[in-house]
Amino acid sequence: MLSFIAGLFLAISINYTPPVDYEMSLAGNFGEPRPNHFHNGIDVKTGGVEGKPIYSIGEGYVSRITVGMFGFGNAVYVAHPDGKTSVYCHLKSFSPRIKSLLRKWQYENQSYIADVRLSPLDCPLSEGQLIAVSGNTGASQAPHLHLELRDTKTGRLLDPLSVLSSYIKDETPPMAHGFLVYPMKDLGLFNKNRTCQAFRFISHNMEEHFIGWGKIGFGLWANDYSEATYNRYGVYETILLVDGKEVFHACVTDFPSQSTRMVNVWGDYGHYYQSGVWYMKSFTTPSNRLDMLKADDSLGIVDINEERDYHLEYILRDIFGNTSNYKFVVSGIAQNISKEDDDGDFTLMLKWDKTNCYSLPGMQLVIPYGTLADDIHLRPEVRQKEGKSSPMYSFSNTSYPLLQWAELSIAVKGKVKDPSKLFIVGHDDKYRYYGGEYRNGWVTGQIRDLGLLYELDYDDEAPEITPVRQEQWSKLAVVELEVDDNKSGIKTYKGYVDGRFVLFEKVEKCSMVVCDLSDTPIEKTGNVHHLKFFATDHRENTRVFNTKIVY
Repeated sequence: MLSFIAGLFLAISINYTPPVDYEMSLAGNFGEPRPNHFHNGIDVKTGGVEGKPIYSIGEGYVSRITVGMFGFGNAVYVAHPDGKTSVYCHLKSFSPRIKSLLRKWQYENQSYIADVRLSPLDCPLSEGQLIAVSGNTGASQAPHLHLELRDTKTGRLLDPLSVLSSYIKDETPPMAHGFLVYPMKDLGLFNKNRTCQAFRFISHNMEEHFIGWGKIGFGLWANDYSEATYNRYGVYETILLVDGKEVFHACVTDFPSQSTRMVNVWGDYGHYYQSGVWYMKSFTTPSNRLDMLKADDSLGIVDINEERDYHLEYILRDIFGNTSNYKFVVSGIAQNISKEDDDGDFTLMLKWDKTNCYSLPGMQLVIPYGTLADDIHLRPEVRQKEGKSSPMYSFSNTSYPLLQWAELSIAVKGKVKDPSKLFIVGHDDKYRYYGGEYRNGWVTGQIRDLGLLYELDYDDEAPEITPVRQEQWSKLAVVELEVDDNKSGIKTYKGYVDGRFVLFEKVEKCSMVVCDLSDTPIEKTGNVHHLKFFATDHRENTRVFNTKIVY
C-alpha cells in the first residue's frame, strides 16, 4: 500500500506557494559561491526575528525530521507528489503533530540528535499547512529560513525559485564588477604579462585598451541584486562571447549535492581566500565535474592567435530574465612567449588526476584521486615540540581545501597511558578536532584542508557539567546545565529522573542544555526526585552529575 502511494508521487503536477505569509524577500539565493560550498538553497528573510510561521510550499507528507544534523539545526523535509522534496532549516520549533512524532523518536532512541524517517501516512500535509516557526538554530548566523528543494529520488539540489520565482519582485539585473585574466602557463600573455591580472568594469562598454597573445582564460567577479533588499546574490546565468560566438555558458539551475565543494574549482579560491571576492572562471579545467558549466572545444580558453581585435562580451542574467551586458576589446599583437622557469621553492608536487601518497618521518598522507582541484606544489614542514605526543606537520602556508577527505596518519612519540585517548587536531585560527583511530603506534584520521597545522593531542579528562540557576529549577520546572569539553568536544549527553530518560535540548549558540520537566513523562507530584546526567566526549570520557530536585 505504501509503495503504491509513493509511486503516485512521481507523475503529479502540483501548485507551489511561499513558505511565509508575507511578501517574500531573500538574504541569499541558490548556488551563490560561499567558502567551500555552493549555497544549496535560498535564505528567506524573517525580519531579523524568530517565531514567524512557516508553511509547506506544496502538498505532500513529512518524510523526515532532523535535529542537530548537517548544520541545519531543526529541520523538516516534505516530499511532494511531483518527485521533489522541500527542506526547511534553522527552525525554532515544530507544529504539534511534527513535534509529537519527533518526541516519540527521541524518547525511543534516548537521543536529542534526531533523524526521523516517516511514511506517507504518518504526517500528510496540504499546501500552505503550518509545519514550524522560524528560528536561528544550527549553523545560522542570524534568524532566517533556509529553504532547499531536492529531487526526491537522486537528492540532486534544485533552485527553489524554479517553483517560487513568481512570488519575488525583482527587476534589477546582475552587475559585473571586474574580470580576472589567466594567461596559460608558457602559452599566453596579457598586457605583456604572464601573471594573473584583475581589472574593474568602469562601464558596460570598456574603452581601456588591452593587448594579448596566445591562450588566455578569463574569470568574472559579479553579483546579482534586488531592489527589495541590500543583499548581494550569486549570478544565475553567465555567458562569455568572443566575436559573437559562445565559448562559455554557466546556468546554476541544479547540481548534485556531492559537487558542492566544486565551488573551489570553478571559483578562484586562492583569490577569495586573500580578498574575500569570488572570481568565477569562464573556462573549465579537467578536474571540474560541474555539469552546469558548458564550454567550447577549447574549454573556454580564448586563443588570441591573429593580429586583430577580439571582441569579448559577458551576458549576465538572473532567474527573472533581467539581463546586463559587459563588453571589452583585446587586440591581438604577436609576442614571443618564453618558457617560464619553474618555481623551485617547493618540496612536493601533487597531481590532481592521481592518488598521491607522501611520507615524512612519523607521518603518512594519502590523498585519493579526485580530491585535489589542480596540480599543487607543497612545502611540508615538521615542527618539534617538547612534551607533545607528536611533532606538528604542515603542508602549505596557506589554506588549501580538499574536494574530499584525505587520510593522515601520525606516529605516537613516546609512551602514553591510554592510546585510545589520542586524536588528530588541526590548528588555524581555531582548535579543530579531527578524531582518528589508534593502531600499532599510529593514529589515523581524515582531514580536508592542507593549510592547517596537524599534530596529536591527548584527552583523558571528562567534560565539565555545571548547574545554572539551580535555585530556580523547582519553581520554573526547568533544569539548566552548562556542558563543556575544551579538547575532543561533547559527543553525547543524556539525563534521567528517577531512572527514566528525560530529554535535554541544546540551547543554540552556547554550551547549555535545558530540560523542561513539564514536557517529559515525569509527573509533577511535589516530591523529591533524583536527577542523573551523563556527558561523554569524543574520546569516551564520561562525567556523571547527580543532584535532587523537587517537582
